[in-house]
Amino acid sequence: MLDQLLASMQVIALPLKTKFRGITVREVALIQGPAGWGEFAPFLEYDDRECATWLLSAIDSATNQPPMAHRRFVKVNATLPALNDAKEIEELLKTFAGCDTVKIKVGQNLGEDIVRVARVRALMPKAKLRLDVNGSWSVDQALINLYEIYEEVGPLEYVEQPCATLEELAQLKKKLVIDLKIAGDEVIRKAADPFAIDLSSAVDILMLKVAPLGGITRAREIAAHHHLPLVVSSALDSAIGISNGLQLAASLPTLDYACGLATGQLLSADIASIPIAEGQLEVCSVSPDSDLLAKYAVPVERQNWWKERTKRAFHAGTENEVKARGWTW
Repeated sequence: MLDQLLASMQVIALPLKTKFRGITVREVALIQGPAGWGEFAPFLEYDDRECATWLLSAIDSATNQPPMAHRRFVKVNATLPALNDAKEIEELLKTFAGCDTVKIKVGQNLGEDIVRVARVRALMPKAKLRLDVNGSWSVDQALINLYEIYEEVGPLEYVEQPCATLEELAQLKKKLVIDLKIAGDEVIRKAADPFAIDLSSAVDILMLKVAPLGGITRAREIAAHHHLPLVVSSALDSAIGISNGLQLAASLPTLDYACGLATGQLLSADIASIPIAEGQLEVCSVSPDSDLLAKYAVPVERQNWWKERTKRAFHAGTENEVKARGWTW
């Protein structure tokens, strides 16, 4: 399988509208298998063992047909990076057509965070607001900061990963005096074994991201194991990755929250189109446009870098999991 995977691989670099996670260009490796396209795009700082799970996801999508869908459209939220310019915030939010829920990145500067959240509230007074902290706060910081933000802007739908560890999240959940749900992201996707942890005392909502959790198949297994309300989100994916997220979201029997699958709006360019209409994305399988693949192709040295990374990830854990599941090309 590895030789076929490498032979089909095409690597692209997609520009972002604004800096997100410290980057302005998103590099993505795409593979084509018997069932279609998969995406391998772990962030550059991730080690080989973590990359192995992302590669498993790409192989899953390229190998297996999507699961049965319960819906044709998935409601999505707007995503706002840690921007401080009022005009930039307003213009970016306009691109999320019809979205009535906004996820706002916070966690680095409380004063700036409060201003950013308040600006969104002023621009979209009826919207549901959710915060994403990426585990940046201690328990004490979370208690203070969440109360400060709550006092300024009012109720929030939930806060995503306010603290880094499972133990900290459980402490925060006990100590919170405001009515606020906690969603877990890194606590599940960074876990050595996502089936071995007990989330029940720490989080109210579970974030599912296809690529970091090892693909649609494994994400569905994780969801079934933990029995929590779910939000499907993306990892700054290309349209290929977004289509996989939509297939996962469509396959879930119950979906009570808007999903974070509209992050394509943060890209200046993509290799396929999945347009937002009335705050929703249509569930679909997409293939990359060949002209756009050529336009955004990386130089040969970057292509080779991604192929070497893929080899290391394959031998760091992907190969054993693929064999255990009996997946072949």
